[in-house]
Amino acid sequence: MNTLVLKRTPWERFKKGLFKYWEYYLMLIPGFALLIIFSYAPMYGIMLAFKNLRMKKGIWGSPWANPWYLHFKTFFDSPYAYRLLRNTLIISITKVVLAKLAAVGLALLLNECHTSWYRRMVQTVSYMPHFLSWVVIYGITYLLCSESSGYINRVLRYFDSPTVSILTSNSAFRPMLYITHIWKGTGFSSIIYLATMTSIDPTLYEAAQVDGAGRLQRIWHITLPGIRSTFVMLCIISAGSIMNAGFDQVYVFYNELVYETGDIIDTYVYRVGLEDMRFGLSTAVGLFKNVIGFILVFSTNKIAQHWGEGIW
Repeated sequence: MNTLVLKRTPWERFKKGLFKYWEYYLMLIPGFALLIIFSYAPMYGIMLAFKNLRMKKGIWGSPWANPWYLHFKTFFDSPYAYRLLRNTLIISITKVVLAKLAAVGLALLLNECHTSWYRRMVQTVSYMPHFLSWVVIYGITYLLCSESSGYINRVLRYFDSPTVSILTSNSAFRPMLYITHIWKGTGFSSIIYLATMTSIDPTLYEAAQVDGAGRLQRIWHITLPGIRSTFVMLCIISAGSIMNAGFDQVYVFYNELVYETGDIIDTYVYRVGLEDMRFGLSTAVGLFKNVIGFILVFSTNKIAQHWGEGIW
């Protein structure tokens, strides 16, 4: 006896799931509301990148820029464009690479530590800086590195050595960003990798040990391949923020003396938009940065798909 099976349309399947799991959908409403209000509704302001804003007329009533790419041209013709792009890419890529390596390295060390109390203590101490604001971290850095009253320069003066201006030195500014970024985020980031490592089948380690594999060999052939998918996924997510370089950290740490190596796109957008009130130019630069980030996410995911590790 042949039975006729009617396939439901996607809309019918959605309605059935909506009525069946209505409590879960109800719980999603606050999250969707926040997403729409703070992420999608502000996209209305993107029009400023193509308009000459008149405060009295508002965004919609302001005239369109002539030509439409006027603000983009203004940015790329400025003497700051190359410096901003260079600093943003160097700082951001270096921070991502160092942070990923440090997080994986700490997770490997903790995973190989079999003394539970010591492992918990190191985990607690390492991820506590994550909860400190960059203002507090700058205060700690200032106490250590200030040329006039910092502890490092106090020690140098005690030994009659010349002091160093770490906070106002172009050569020291980027390393200071990298060090504080790693110190603040490594412990918290390592939790994801450590959780992945603990989910690896322990019989694989036992079999490798029986076959005579040493600790480093087990890490290379079992642990690292076991966290590869997580590592690739986090790299794809990080690709979208390559053009950010960490505004809050850079803004707190930098000053006019280190603009040559520390000024990034986000700090430029802040100065031009909120301080100089050139909203069209700042919106155009921000839009350019976000489009590049969007392209990087899709490109990174496409490359990862060749290894079977793409997110979608």
